[in-house]
Amino acid sequence: MKQILIFFTCLLSIQSMAQFPPAAGKPGSTAIHADSNVFVAWASACYVKRGWQDVSNQTLGYTTVGDSSSAVGKAGINGVVSLGDGGEAVLLFDAPVTNGSGWDFAVFENSFSDYFLELAFVEVSSDGINFFRFPSTSYTQTDVQVGTFDTLNPEKINNLAGKYRALYGTPFDLQELENTPGLNVNAITHVKIIDAIGSIQSLFATYDQYGNKVNDPWHTPFPSGGFDLDAVGVIHYLSTKIEETAPLFLVQMYPNPASHHITIRFNTAHEIDYIEVIDNIGRAENIFIIKQDKSEVLLDISTLKNGLYYLNIVSGNKIFNQKIIVNHE
Repeated sequence: MKQILIFFTCLLSIQSMAQFPPAAGKPGSTAIHADSNVFVAWASACYVKRGWQDVSNQTLGYTTVGDSSSAVGKAGINGVVSLGDGGEAVLLFDAPVTNGSGWDFAVFENSFSDYFLELAFVEVSSDGINFFRFPSTSYTQTDVQVGTFDTLNPEKINNLAGKYRALYGTPFDLQELENTPGLNVNAITHVKIIDAIGSIQSLFATYDQYGNKVNDPWHTPFPSGGFDLDAVGVIHYLSTKIEETAPLFLVQMYPNPASHHITIRFNTAHEIDYIEVIDNIGRAENIFIIKQDKSEVLLDISTLKNGLYYLNIVSGNKIFNQKIIVNHE
C-alpha cells in the first residue's frame, strides 16, 4: 500500500509540474505564425460534421457559424467554422502531407487570447478511411470545471490543436506516428480535427492519452461553440499526387452536402463495379443506384441518417475515395 501511495504521489507531482511549450511569442514556444515562410500549402477541401452547441442540452441544436469553405486556404482569410461539442472536420490537400524534418503541418484556431483556449484532437489518415490520433496530453486540473470564459495554461497542454491564439498554428510532427500499423506517414491525405468536449462530467468528458479528462471552457452554448477551425497549413508535402490513393477519374459530385440524391460525373466513360458508403465508425451502408451509364451515376441517399460518410467508388483496379455529408434538415 505504501508503494502504491508513493507512486500516485509521484504521478500527481509530475502532472502538477509538467511543462510544455508556452504561449505564442514567449521563449520556447512552438507556435508558428500564418505568415511564416515554412508553409508551402494549405488545405484545399474540408468536410464538416457539426457538434451540439451544448451536448448536455441538445434542444439548442448544432453550431452554425461558418461552413466547410471557412477552413480552406490560408489562416485568417476565410473566417472559421465552429465545430461544437464533439464536432469534427476532415481536411484534404492538393498533394499528400509527408513526414519531413521537424513539424509537418499546423492547425489554426481563432482564440482572442493566449489563455482562452478551446481544444481539439488531431488525427491523420493515408487512405481516407482509417484515422490515427496524435497522443495528446492535458495536465489541466480536473477538480473544477473550466467555465465558459475561463482560461487555461498552455504549458500544461500538448498535441492538442487550439493551444495557441489566432493566427498562430499548433504544429504536429508525423514522426510521432511513424510505426503506426495501417498508416503511411509519408503520404497523409486527410487530417481530421475533433472538438474535445471540455466537460469534466464523466457522461460527456473526452480524454487524453493518459486517461486525463480534457478540461477546457464549457459550456459554450452558442452558434459559435466548441473548437473554431480556421485553417491547416502544410509544412512538408509530396510534390506529386499519389494516384494509387485517389485515381483522378472523378470530374464532379454534387450536391454535397445533400439530402436525397447525389450525382457523380466522370471525365471519361467508366464501368462502375460498385459504390460503397462507410459511416464514420466504419459500418457499411447500402445505397441505391437510380441511374447509371458510363459517365454519370445518380445515387439515392435518402435512407442515410444525417452525418459524414466515406464514399468508395470502385471501377476495375481503380478506387476513388471521397467524403459526403448527408443533411436532411
